[in-house]
Parts: sequence; structure tokens; C-alpha cells
Amino acid sequence: MPSQIIIDATDGIMGRIASFAAKQSLLGKEVVIVNCNQTLITGRPRTAITNYQQKRSRGGSSLKGPHFPKSPERIMKRTVKGMLSHRQARGRDALKRVICYNKVPAEFENAEKISLKREIKVKALTLKKLSEEL
Repeated sequence: MPSQIIIDATDGIMGRIASFAAKQSLLGKEVVIVNCNQTLITGRPRTAITNYQQKRSRGGSSLKGPHFPKSPERIMKRTVKGMLSHRQARGRDALKRVICYNKVPAEFENAEKISLKREIKVKALTLKKLSEEL
């Protein structure tokens, strides 16, 4: 069983990828998520953009939180964080085992990747488009 899992997030649904990554990291595996730019958020695009803009505006002053990221790979990591008990040691350690990239780094070019791509029949928005709108 490999101790490192590389997930290709191209055309995958963000919530499904994040829950799979959270589960695998809790099991002690290093999880690398590549191509976060092409991850999809299903539903009406305008609604998704509005929801994320509200989350970002809730941040308050620069010293207080919650801080909500703008870049696609950090939005993905934040989504994984929400699926872990990150305030306890087990969840904190699991979150440290998750790494997200917008592209495929040179070290993972030839590695075997897991694709969680599914055919969707609803409207969707890519994380790259969402981060441009924020």
C-alpha cells in the first residue's frame, strides 16, 4: 500500500475530492492534490460566487479571523481542513499531510495519479474562475 497518494483534481467535484483526501490523511497517508485550478464546484455559478464572497467578507479586521483564502489551491486545502477535526492533535497532523498544487510539479509528472472525475449533469464552476471572481 503506498504511503503517498497523488490525486488529479481535474474535472473532479471539490467536496468529493476533499472528503477522500481527508479520510486518507487521517489513515496516515501523505496526500498530494494536483491541478486544483480545474476542480469543479457544482450548482449555480452565481450562487457559489456569492457564498464565497460572503465567507471572505466575514473575516473582519486583518488581525481577527476567520481568514478565507482566494487562490484555488488554498481554497481546496481550506475545504479539506473543514472535514478534519483540526483543533485536535490527530486532525492537525492529518492536515499537515495534505499538500495542494495548482499545476503538476515536476516531481509528480510521471507518478501514478488517482482521478476522481465524474460525469456531471448540472452547471459547475471551476476553482480558477471562482478565485478570479473573488
